[in-house]
Amino acid sequence: MDLSLLRRRPLFCSKSSSSSSSSSSRSSSRSLGFDTMRLSTKSLASFLMALPVVVMLTIILRHHRSDRFTGFADARPFYANVTTPLLPGDDVAKPTDMAKDKLLGGLLAAGFDEHSCLSQYESNLYRKTSPYKPSPYLLSKLRNYEDLHKRCGPNTQSYNKTVEQLKSGRSVGSTDCKYVVWVCYSGLGNRILTLASVFLYALLTERVLLVDRGKDMADLFCEPFPEKSWFLPLNFPITDKFKSIGQKSPESYGNMLKNNIIKPSTESLPSYIYLHLAHDYDDYDKLFFCDDDQALLKKVPWLIVKTDNYFIPSLFLMPSFEHELSMLFPQKETIFHHLGRYLFHPSNHVWGLITRYYNAYLAKADERIGIQVRIFDGPGPYQYVKNQISACILGEKLLPEVDIRGSIATPSENPKVKAVLVTSLVAGYFENLRNMYWEHPTVTGDIIGVHQPSHEEQQQTENPLHNMKAWAEMYLLSLTDVLVTSAWSTFGYVAQGLGGLKPWILYKSENQTTPNPPCQRAMSMEPCFHAPPFYDCKAKKGIDTGRVVPHVRHCEDISWGLKVVDSHDML
Repeated sequence: MDLSLLRRRPLFCSKSSSSSSSSSSRSSSRSLGFDTMRLSTKSLASFLMALPVVVMLTIILRHHRSDRFTGFADARPFYANVTTPLLPGDDVAKPTDMAKDKLLGGLLAAGFDEHSCLSQYESNLYRKTSPYKPSPYLLSKLRNYEDLHKRCGPNTQSYNKTVEQLKSGRSVGSTDCKYVVWVCYSGLGNRILTLASVFLYALLTERVLLVDRGKDMADLFCEPFPEKSWFLPLNFPITDKFKSIGQKSPESYGNMLKNNIIKPSTESLPSYIYLHLAHDYDDYDKLFFCDDDQALLKKVPWLIVKTDNYFIPSLFLMPSFEHELSMLFPQKETIFHHLGRYLFHPSNHVWGLITRYYNAYLAKADERIGIQVRIFDGPGPYQYVKNQISACILGEKLLPEVDIRGSIATPSENPKVKAVLVTSLVAGYFENLRNMYWEHPTVTGDIIGVHQPSHEEQQQTENPLHNMKAWAEMYLLSLTDVLVTSAWSTFGYVAQGLGGLKPWILYKSENQTTPNPPCQRAMSMEPCFHAPPFYDCKAKKGIDTGRVVPHVRHCEDISWGLKVVDSHDML
């Protein structure tokens, strides 16, 4: 039944005819009058009998009308034809399954104080619903991890007991909880990718992840786990070693293997081992990716990790993790997409940067195009890069061409408004695009607005405000509909992963010339592992690890890198 009809006409009353014949005789009138009286009596009796039913139905509708209308509203797509985000406080009826949307299909845990981290439950107001659903096994694994973190997190009895072992310098018997500590290292894009990698390793090995807060981690991100912090306590015994610890440190696993200090048969193990997984690691450090070495590391209570690599692709090459990973991620290219949205929620200050900019420049557009420009030859701007960007976006029809003759374009009946978001350390690439669409009309009649939030001139890894802006811009890029990124850039990897986007990748230039072709569509939204090992642990010899399994392939932008793909996405 269409309940909206209730507003248009009375439910129980209908209009009766008032016409009568003027030629009727008086005797007929008297007869009809008598009949009418009899009919009126019957009608009155019928009305009195129906009255309780009418009253009852009225009461039912009065109590249930709003619920039933809400039910119809729930059946409609919440984001259909919505270009402006629905902000907190907007006078909009929200569907009853809004809570499910807020939790990203069950990915996030409920129970946080929403005001302490606005982005955690508001991101769905700005981002389209992801077509990639987390597996039930991943959701179960995350809930189990949260229980583990609550039981073993900072300042719990188990944590304090294990810290005492750390102070003693020796692992004495088994412990209730084991830990992996992520050391704050490298630029922000690298930090986000490596922290996701270490968290996945923690899930696979049932360890508790603890995060070195560095100078600004607490200012950039909210806490992702309920009740217990993910940040390492300030009084952690060996925090002062984090800056100096490295590949050649005595605590380094690779160094201990090289010097025969430790081996798989070793009985007496140290209370902690340092894992050097940065770009300059050697063949001994890379043995971390062998199952025999994982069996040894499993016995150590504390693992300290420093890395600037997204090393997840190599975890997929390890037989001991293969089944678990396939259960966690049936859609293999969704790893960072799910883990990134679970872990990384902008702090309230950064969320303010994101939402203010989005509402001012991007919200009203029919389509949003992100262009991330990162050049490793110097800050620029360079003409060959400008040419490359134009060749990519026009050649791939990501934006309309312009009429360079300057003729007055016939107005389109339904012009589209497209917002272009450019992120770069310099303003020149933004200015080139802005001037092109300002000085010339588009051949389609579409309206193009080009925007750039900041141009910091150079990367400032140690500057907290610089990192806040960088994080805000990564997130804004992830809110676009179409994305163009630069080769080798972890900044772009973060944006594409969070947004669930397969970007067009601008090839790295050789000899400062425009590449031909200028760009290529990514085969997967997964980030690239820039420095993977090329080693067969069983055969103990070098191999091409990009050809071992169908779902780990070499990257489009770095020929020796590795990335995870789904088999149907292979080129």
